[in-house]
Amino acid sequence: MRSVVYPESVRAYVEALVHPSARHDALTAARHRAFIAIRLLGALFILAAIPLLLVVRGAPAPLEAVIFAWLLGPLLIVAYLSRTGNFERAHLLSAAMLAGLVALIAGATGGIASFAAPWLAVIPFEASLSATRRVVLGTIALALGASLALWGLGAVELLPSPEMSSTARLFGILSAALYAGAVALGVTALVRRGEHVKLAGEARYHLLAQNMTDVITRHARNGAVTFISPAAERLVGAPSVGLLGHGLFERVHIADRPAFLTALTDAARGRPSSVQYRLRHGPADNDREPVFIWVETRCRSLSGRAAGENEVVAVTHDVSRIKQDTIDLEAAHAAAERANEAKSRFLATVSHELRTPLNAIIGFSEMLRKERALALDSVRREDYARMIHESGEHLLAVVNGILDVSRIEAGRFELNPETFAIGPLIESCHEMMLLRAQQAGIRLDIRVEPDLPEIAADKLALRQVMINLIANAVKFTQRGGTVDISVRWSGSTLLLLVADNGIGISESDLAQVGNPFFQATSSFDRPHEGTGLGLSVVKGLVELHGGQFEIKSRLGEGTRVLVRLPRECRQTVRESAPVLEHLAPRTVANEFEQVKRRA
Repeated sequence: MRSVVYPESVRAYVEALVHPSARHDALTAARHRAFIAIRLLGALFILAAIPLLLVVRGAPAPLEAVIFAWLLGPLLIVAYLSRTGNFERAHLLSAAMLAGLVALIAGATGGIASFAAPWLAVIPFEASLSATRRVVLGTIALALGASLALWGLGAVELLPSPEMSSTARLFGILSAALYAGAVALGVTALVRRGEHVKLAGEARYHLLAQNMTDVITRHARNGAVTFISPAAERLVGAPSVGLLGHGLFERVHIADRPAFLTALTDAARGRPSSVQYRLRHGPADNDREPVFIWVETRCRSLSGRAAGENEVVAVTHDVSRIKQDTIDLEAAHAAAERANEAKSRFLATVSHELRTPLNAIIGFSEMLRKERALALDSVRREDYARMIHESGEHLLAVVNGILDVSRIEAGRFELNPETFAIGPLIESCHEMMLLRAQQAGIRLDIRVEPDLPEIAADKLALRQVMINLIANAVKFTQRGGTVDISVRWSGSTLLLLVADNGIGISESDLAQVGNPFFQATSSFDRPHEGTGLGLSVVKGLVELHGGQFEIKSRLGEGTRVLVRLPRECRQTVRESAPVLEHLAPRTVANEFEQVKRRA
């Protein structure tokens, strides 16, 4: 039991003498402990030998007393190191003390030929424990200086001639060899300790890397991956072995590669950096469309030095969800802006379209109410009544358009499918709009393929679609222009085409055509009247039939609207949210509905 407790108590005592600044690093603490332990054991050996020598030889000679006192000097050096933690200076002081002691003994026993002279070779060897170049060079200078001094003093015969037995010389060589061997064991122990610390650090590093959800990579100076943690397999969806070298770089989206390389370069030069980029997910397959995920990589120089090109360690994690949230937030912001624009268009358009006929109705009805004072004749009364009627019709058309769009987008517009011939319906729409086109000086042409098969759809809804398309084309075509109507079948799809050579629509406005209340010019002084609901109603009715609405236009060259309808039209539910729900309260919508029913 004592054999176990005693070494542990000695170890604890030596550990207590280590300066606090050296305890944070395992290898530095091991060097301090080796330095302290060797000198404590040497001092204890000297203290134990003094009583024995006194018994055997009696009182020591003056030289022997000086030597014994000198050998206790390492205790002072241990105290110095324990208080200051200055390892290099303690080593130099110990080497200087040992060199002085060896020079003193050798000078008294024959100079360079003394049995103590081999100890000068031990001094630089002991300095290897410090693992610092300055200490080693300093001890070499001390050993060489002491050796040259002994040789020079011996050459000028200032030192006594060596008179010693072979036993003394053997003692000097053996003691130096034993001490050098002890130092060598200490160096070996430090090397093994260093390897153990390194392996333990690497084991902890790999353990952390294997259990982290983020991907840890190590990049060489050319950017190649030299290490990658197992988490890469979950992130990338492919074996991590294939990401070594330039495998990771090849998965970076080609548009993001410059930013990726810039981040690595900045980190290698000592400037920590961060970059977000797209990374291909899944195994490489040329037959499939690549799938990319958004990741963020934070890079830092491995050595932490600012000068030169160093290796880089990087931590990468998936930010696809954050990126998607950002995209959704931007989309929501854009939708809110579009809703605000729709509200502005609603207010600008509806206020204009409602106020104009209401002003006419109020004004002319007021004049009819005062017909006696104004002395109106029957012709003027008839004109005023006609203007009131036309204004009421216009107002009713605006209300009907608002109600139709509201019902379509709210999913409350019900179709009544029936089987009928499409040719006569198109021709009747052409006849209805022919007079308006002639009054505007526009030629209205129609081409209907003969023997068109019947279609199952809502007849009134398709009539409204064609009337709106033709009226819209006539309204935006200048005098002398042409509007062409064509109807034909393509397989099981009905194609309705209305084309004009009017003013056209700019590319910036074309994407918004079909949205409620949109017109290329939404100001109060726009040259063409209307609410902008015509194409919106057309688009909604076509989509309710399961068809498609396409529009192509160029500014100054005209517009081409193509409607595709299936032969068997079935009502579908629109996926878009009601645009008018946030624009007009339900009470106002109810009032409009009542007005329409009364009309």
